[in-house]
Amino acid sequence: MKLYSFFRSGTSHRLRIALNLKGIATDYVAVDLRVDEQQGEAFKSVNPQQMVPALDTGKQVLIQSPAIIEWLEEKHPTPALLPAGADDRAHVRALAAMVGCDIHPLNNRRVLQTLRKQFGANEDAINAWCASWISAGFDAYEALIAADKTRGRFSFGDTPTLADVYLIPQVESARRFNVNLTQWPHIMAVEKACMALEAFQKAAPGQQPDAG
Repeated sequence: MKLYSFFRSGTSHRLRIALNLKGIATDYVAVDLRVDEQQGEAFKSVNPQQMVPALDTGKQVLIQSPAIIEWLEEKHPTPALLPAGADDRAHVRALAAMVGCDIHPLNNRRVLQTLRKQFGANEDAINAWCASWISAGFDAYEALIAADKTRGRFSFGDTPTLADVYLIPQVESARRFNVNLTQWPHIMAVEKACMALEAFQKAAPGQQPDAG
């Protein structure tokens, strides 16, 4: 399989974590967003939406990280990224959606480039914009995991789940935008537990072939 990825892309990062947790190796194909390589005809033929990540399975090209991760969960169910019960699955999916639907889309490159080019936002304004949405989402995430008295070391239980797959790239992004993370001690404890695992370490932006 070929993974079309950019080292600093949060959606690519979450997919790399999921692939590593599942023990699935891929050929890494870098798509450099810094020079808008995703807008070229070569990548448009891979993904008409011109966004990373994309996963070429050899039979089809899968796009959109939530869909790809769901595909991985169905095709490679062990180790599971979702708990067994319907109630617990809903809880984990909600945590993931808080990041994937409510934080990340407002802070992705397309939005930030629009703020810069069409609205004249400088980097201080960009950081403030990102911090406001990250903080609102992390406040809620922190409250939910703090209230779960049976939680364990991760966002849910004692093994990584879909929630952690989404959370860790957003923590990385928060640091890039100079957000003070000490205000969320439970999230920081979850990050520590995740980053002790090779699957998360190898997925980190700085470990990718196109980093630097």
